[in-house]
Amino acid sequence: MKTTVEISDALLERARELAAARSTTLREIFEEGLRNVIDSSVERKPKYKMRDLSVGGKGPAPKLSWEEIRDMIYKGRGA
Repeated sequence: MKTTVEISDALLERARELAAARSTTLREIFEEGLRNVIDSSVERKPKYKMRDLSVGGKGPAPKLSWEEIRDMIYKGRGA
């Protein structure tokens, strides 16, 4: 697709120099720059961070059988 953009003479000259140094075209330089701007704006969205809702403790609980867990739950409740 063709389009027209206005850029400063100095920026155009730098882009031409870069294209020549890379043995590539101005089009490829412009496309690479535009991709970089778009990609960086997508990456800068804040990533979701879960709040730390942990409570104090002494590490993982010891392995218990279901019967032991049930007994602990119902202890003092008539079971």
